[in-house]
Amino acid sequence: MHDWFAAHPIIAYLIIYVFLVYIFNKVFRVRKLPILKDMIIYVLIGICAFVLLVFQIDKLPIIPCLAVAVALMLMVRIRYFVEARQKRKEAAAGQPSAEGK
Repeated sequence: MHDWFAAHPIIAYLIIYVFLVYIFNKVFRVRKLPILKDMIIYVLIGICAFVLLVFQIDKLPIIPCLAVAVALMLMVRIRYFVEARQKRKEAAAGQPSAEGK
């Protein structure tokens, strides 16, 4: 897999960039920023993605590590979604219905 990513650096760069943007938006973004600050952050993420691409081509497993991080974040989001659904069901079950009155 490393050889394929080394042979296709543009695809590897795009994958790294997308993973970094997803991680930034889900972990570090607290509120909406002004458009200029947003653009500066995405340019800096692009520069960092290039540095990580160099490490990826140099045989470090950057893309698999980012994929694991994104997968863990998705699992946590699914868990929160399921827990919120269960709480809504419990709250609805605890409420008396209008027909019972």
